[in-house]
Amino acid sequence: MINVTNFIKLYEKSFIENWDLPALSEFGKPDIIKYSDLAVSIAKTHLFFESIGIKPGDKIALCGKDSADWVKVYIATVTYGAVIVPILAEFNPLDITHIVNHSGAKLLFLSNSIWEHIEPEALLKVKGVVGLESKEVLHERSGEEIHRHMRLLKRRFNRRYPNGYSATDLKYIDRSNSEIVEINYTSGTTGFSKGVMLTGENLAGNVCFGIHSQLHFRSSRALAFLPLAHAYGCAFDMLTPLACGSHITLLCKTPSPRVLLKALAEVRPNLVICVPLILEKIYKNQILPMISKGTMRWTLAVPFLDTLIYSKIRKKLVDAFGGQFEEVIVGGAPLNHEVEEFLHKIKFPFTVGYGMTECGPLISYTPWRKFVVTSSGKTLPIMESKVLSDDPEHIPGEVCVRGTNVMKGYYNNPEATAAVLDEEGWLHTGDMGTRTPDGTLFLKGRSKTMILSASGQNIYPEEIEAKLNNMPFVAESLVVERDGKLVGLVYPDYEAADKIGISVADMENAMENVRKELNKLVAPYEQLSKIILMPNEFEKTPKRSIKRFLYTR
Repeated sequence: MINVTNFIKLYEKSFIENWDLPALSEFGKPDIIKYSDLAVSIAKTHLFFESIGIKPGDKIALCGKDSADWVKVYIATVTYGAVIVPILAEFNPLDITHIVNHSGAKLLFLSNSIWEHIEPEALLKVKGVVGLESKEVLHERSGEEIHRHMRLLKRRFNRRYPNGYSATDLKYIDRSNSEIVEINYTSGTTGFSKGVMLTGENLAGNVCFGIHSQLHFRSSRALAFLPLAHAYGCAFDMLTPLACGSHITLLCKTPSPRVLLKALAEVRPNLVICVPLILEKIYKNQILPMISKGTMRWTLAVPFLDTLIYSKIRKKLVDAFGGQFEEVIVGGAPLNHEVEEFLHKIKFPFTVGYGMTECGPLISYTPWRKFVVTSSGKTLPIMESKVLSDDPEHIPGEVCVRGTNVMKGYYNNPEATAAVLDEEGWLHTGDMGTRTPDGTLFLKGRSKTMILSASGQNIYPEEIEAKLNNMPFVAESLVVERDGKLVGLVYPDYEAADKIGISVADMENAMENVRKELNKLVAPYEQLSKIILMPNEFEKTPKRSIKRFLYTR
């Protein structure tokens, strides 16, 4: 049984109990921030909020790349009883301004480099803007005295805590779990952006499940390399570890394979939270070329020898991820089936979870030892799931969920809320899938992307794309319907083509061979009529998902 406790009190308890333990580090920097240091920073920020007239329930926007300062502002905001509005640093300045205004934020913490591109007069409701790294007041509205209050903060803090700030001074606001804690915007684009209202109950549901499942534990090591402004990274690379007394190392840079592998080797995390792209790149660029060689293919066909080789590959992969982790949890997008099958074959300790921002984010998860391959894990015990189908176990339908983690709704958008949350509290996810009686979910694709074939078959383009992306010379792809036929849009892997001397002129012939090979692997109604080469990479969201709507017509 999972006991979902008060969200804010989780951090009051953790900071007191773990006062002398390391809390935060930035990769490549020697400084270690203890839980006591973090608590002092939070207390100073609370005093600053109080002095400039911020009240519990007020919104505070936060925009910048992951850093210790980002974590401090987030935790200080929620433990004060204010509502945090995290904004991805990758959003363009107009979108950032739109979100700040739409949320009604009273204060904005912003990276100095982003501030250069923001028009101060376009910020309609904020009292002021504070530099995330510099701690300087970058802007204040006429009549406010934020500069003065910032200047006097140190003196006021020393006056309030003349003997220094200690664990006995730490007491955070009493605020019901039913209150909104965070508004997370699913997109920056005006007209598309929806502010997901997450309550203390929603976030505590995720964190308490993480603690109960021992994803993190006291003095465990975590490496945070997913954006903390995303619900996935936020819940399991920051909120859960800080509630346990873990030591979080923030990567603070783009997780290229070279940088990431170096950090994993140094930090040796006890849990790895990642997106499919990382495992897929390692498989395609390092493992696949190795096991596809003629001699290796022959060796893998020999009983006993294949087991030996697979165990060596497994060890190499485990060591690359630091060698100390219990499991790798893959989430944020579907994992390529070929990659998943190979990882399962070599007994690599991984599992695939499922969630969405609207559930803060977790819906389903199973520890790797009990994980069913091709599934997205088992529905959490604090959640319910159902599939809208006459035969939910065999015929895909829309996945619906309800329970502790389901959002309150979209901020100031009752129409969008009503479109996904029904009167019985079921959240209609927009994902198609099947479900076994024990609650294990098997996802097929998005209901909006599903294509109905001429013969009445449901086609999930994501499943075809997963196979196409494993083909030679394919960097990324989309499968779309054109004039009643399936067409593959492909941005080629020019680097791979250059290595073996395939010219741009020869690429069309190479892609025709790819199409023929793909069509052998899919059902007759899933076969591609042609492949169209794309001159540039597909446009993507900050989460690195292709903006599919730009290419379907």
